[in-house]
Amino acid sequence: MNANSWNEFWFRPRTSHAVSLIRIATGLMLAYIHFVWLLRAEDFFGKESLISNELSRRLHTNDFAWTYLWQFESFGLISAHQIVAIVVSLCVSVGFLTRCVVPVAWFMTLMVCHRMTGFLFGLDQVTMWLIMYLILAPSGSLWSIDSKISKTLNSQTSGSFFRWLFPSSQPSSMTTVATRLMQIHLCIVYLFGGLAKLRGEMWWDGSAMWFSAVAYEYQSLDLTWLGRWPIVAAVMTHVTVFWETFYCFLIWRPRLRPIMLGIALAVHGGIALFLGMITFGFMMIIANLSFVEPVWIESLIAMISKKGSSK
Repeated sequence: MNANSWNEFWFRPRTSHAVSLIRIATGLMLAYIHFVWLLRAEDFFGKESLISNELSRRLHTNDFAWTYLWQFESFGLISAHQIVAIVVSLCVSVGFLTRCVVPVAWFMTLMVCHRMTGFLFGLDQVTMWLIMYLILAPSGSLWSIDSKISKTLNSQTSGSFFRWLFPSSQPSSMTTVATRLMQIHLCIVYLFGGLAKLRGEMWWDGSAMWFSAVAYEYQSLDLTWLGRWPIVAAVMTHVTVFWETFYCFLIWRPRLRPIMLGIALAVHGGIALFLGMITFGFMMIIANLSFVEPVWIESLIAMISKKGSSK
């Protein structure tokens, strides 16, 4: 790859259709996560929590993690923190003062994650790295309150601060940088997930999907009928592990990208519908939106709008 190709890859301006959709979904999911933590605040935070502040601090002795929540013992303060986090997350979703609320939402959630060591799951991690990269992009330039304010301000003022705070829907290099970081992060997640699966015997003998389907702690729909079609379960197992392991190589090929994204939709949609992990499956599908070209999203929305207006 020469210098021109490198610059084209990282800095060619693109519109924010994909990152704006990711912003909307991530903001809503952050609000949901903080709401769930608020419902069980006494179990997760404070003196009587399952993991005390002191124990949480000791668990981070050998790393650089820190959180101001180690100082919070009052249920009222913790509840207030979570309510503010929910409001900020909803502001992210509707795109109000996006440049400010996105980093605040990221920081507040990071503080909770450092306090919640031992209780975190894949959903929390996926949502965290998506909101982190959204800090870089003008994700409030489309489908947001900011975009409406921007249209008004552009006719009244040309101040650089207001143009930054309320960005217009023009292509941006920082949108490209944020998108590339999301894409690379997603590739790394899939690569290590696939390599980890290859260490398990059930992924080699084709039985992994069957055992996942009949695990009662995850089962949301009865899939025991797969037992009558072992070849189907075996094919699903091998396709899944191949797709996950080689996603980081094949997704960059334009001709193969629709196939890889289609499998991602099937895999994570299946996790959401059949294995009881609706929120995790949904956010992984949202993460895959980083590989959808903005022009595809723009065309799809235009087509939907046209059909809606014709009715």
